Amino acid sequence: MKLSLAEATERIDAALRAAGASPAMAASTARALVLAEAQGQGGHGLSRVAQYATHLRNGRARGDAVATVVRRQGAALLVDAQEGLAFPACELAVAEAVATARDLGVAFAGVMNSHHCGVVVDHLRAAAAAGMVGLGFSNSPAAMPAAGGRHAIFGTNPIAAAFPRRAADPLLIDLSLSEAARGKVMLAAKKGEPIPPGWALDADGQPTTDAAAALKGSMLPVGAVSSPKGAMLALVVELLVTALVGANFGTEADSFFVSEGNRPHLGQAFIVVDPGALAGRDSYLDRVEVLVTEMLRDDGVRLPGTRREALRRRAEAEGLDVPDALLAGWG
Repeated sequence: MKLSLAEATERIDAALRAAGASPAMAASTARALVLAEAQGQGGHGLSRVAQYATHLRNGRARGDAVATVVRRQGAALLVDAQEGLAFPACELAVAEAVATARDLGVAFAGVMNSHHCGVVVDHLRAAAAAGMVGLGFSNSPAAMPAAGGRHAIFGTNPIAAAFPRRAADPLLIDLSLSEAARGKVMLAAKKGEPIPPGWALDADGQPTTDAAAALKGSMLPVGAVSSPKGAMLALVVELLVTALVGANFGTEADSFFVSEGNRPHLGQAFIVVDPGALAGRDSYLDRVEVLVTEMLRDDGVRLPGTRREALRRRAEAEGLDVPDALLAGWG
């Protein structure tokens, strides 16, 4: 079925409210899922609606939670997601970080007691729209081993960044620290399709191309075949969003891909920087364009975020193709 973005948002909002989400939580989450889908990020898009609704119904997420700033000191602030879905808390954290950075030049906003936060860079769009640089991090239930290890310890722990430009779309960078995002494996498992070699290990720690077996096993860190760098970066993110903000480690959170389980109490962190506090806004914007021009000297270079924005604009004009089976799962 073809749905406009507004129609898809309305249907998801209704499905989440029916599952127990407050109007504010349902609206925030619906907007985020539709934006992800519009950008071609299906693993963080409409495929998550049934999962979130199940978590709300089963008590893995609180539908009545109201995200709140619980601590401030200087340029640092802490948001408590109150065990709800992550999107309202992340929206609040970034909004408060932008306001703080406007006053102090920089801000660090942590989110505790949180859930799956979707496409991390999308939370940073508000910072870029305010002319600020944004960095974002999140952990997730254990899915990757430490360097040299076999059992899952770290989540896929995405890193994101948004760099505003002068009279152009911002550079939008978003990457999972696993060789592939786990959402892609989830989609492959649903379709009964194999995954490429080098993405995952099965429950026995053996390499697998079976998506279902991969979901029961662990993901491989990026570059794991030849280097421990991906696992080291995952460790950095894990500590940034847990030890600093009081969130659970990935090993303490049950998988998102099971209906029953604990409230994950995961963490997110957002850093917002006002370029005006450093080299100056005009200098920053000029230097970004110098680098972009140099990058584009090679025909094969595609700026990060270009494909996302092209797909988003096409979806705004043409709508989304939503399988009937997916719609049926929304109730």
